[in-house]
Amino acid sequence: MLCNRVKELRARHGFSQSDLGSLVGVTRQTIGFIEKGEFSPSIALSLRLAKHLKVKVDELFWLEGEDEENE
Repeated sequence: MLCNRVKELRARHGFSQSDLGSLVGVTRQTIGFIEKGEFSPSIALSLRLAKHLKVKVDELFWLEGEDEENE
């Protein structure tokens, strides 16, 4: 499963789901589905999200179980 920190970082930057969706070119619903792990974004969308949330893609998304292995 693809895990993410989108909700946490979105809140930290003060963005609503609609705000972030507008910045990256998707709907509020898409951001919600990504945050809940119900939608895996494309590489292009992942890069746009990381850019606007000011993190590297691998700090934003990871595969379940890999977070412990990489520490």
